[in-house]
Amino acid sequence: MALPTLTRRRYPERPDCWHIYYGDVHAGTIARRVGNPFDTDPWEWNCGFYPGSHPRECTNDSAATFDQARADFEQAWVVFLSKRTEADFQAWRDARDRHAWKYAMWEAGEKLPSQKPTMMRCPCGEMFDSHRLENTLIHVPPITAEHQAREIHRA
Repeated sequence: MALPTLTRRRYPERPDCWHIYYGDVHAGTIARRVGNPFDTDPWEWNCGFYPGSHPRECTNDSAATFDQARADFEQAWVVFLSKRTEADFQAWRDARDRHAWKYAMWEAGEKLPSQKPTMMRCPCGEMFDSHRLENTLIHVPPITAEHQAREIHRA
């Protein structure tokens, strides 16, 4: 299997900003700096991704030209990539997919599963919302007794 190559994609909201991808993973950014003093480097680059790495492994710097920023990014990428495993890339993809699902749920006006009431039936027969602590505490003794009776042990 061939390794992906770095590709630049112009960020649609800024004509002077490019996102750098390694296959389908957003590996960094090169952009004109905003709000910096006129006598400082006008370009900046960021290399790395999180999750999938420790934030301290990601690097960034400024450069006098776009070409210099690109060259510096590519040099930093070689170092960053040398420390990555496929699991690191998968961690980034999993986070991307979870965020996309979450935003799609919000856009559709749906609640996330953790925001929906979770009704349970207690061994005593009463239905209760397990996401409400005051309801759950009342039912801990009968649930614990049932688990002990059925020899369910929690570590």
